[in-house]
Amino acid sequence: MSQQPPKMAGAATVFVVSDIARSVTHYRDVLGFAVTFEYGAPLSYACLCRDEVALHLLAAHQTRRLPGNGAICVFVDDVDAIHAELAARGANVLKPPQNYDYGMRDFDVVDPDGNQLTFGMGTDEQPATPRS
Repeated sequence: MSQQPPKMAGAATVFVVSDIARSVTHYRDVLGFAVTFEYGAPLSYACLCRDEVALHLLAAHQTRRLPGNGAICVFVDDVDAIHAELAARGANVLKPPQNYDYGMRDFDVVDPDGNQLTFGMGTDEQPATPRS
């Protein structure tokens, strides 16, 4: 019998949204995700994917959690191209891409409920080292 610990095989970010149909449309048309799964009549849950990133949306009336309190960091290979694409599609960009001393270049967008998505990539700059 193996002594290896059990393996975690994946994860899904679940955003609570106030109007799931509006959110599905936003993630599809503005952020470029494809709808891969929808559940409920009326619709109460959806999964959307773009490349290797999956996001799940849960209708607020199905949970006690409040909409708009979610956040995710999405790692990309060209942050400036993603920014240009999403801005052209009408995404609510909070700030344009910039380099940070923690070794990332990133930018933030929010969905209609205020859930935040940060898109970023590593830079060649080394993160700042705290001084003693």
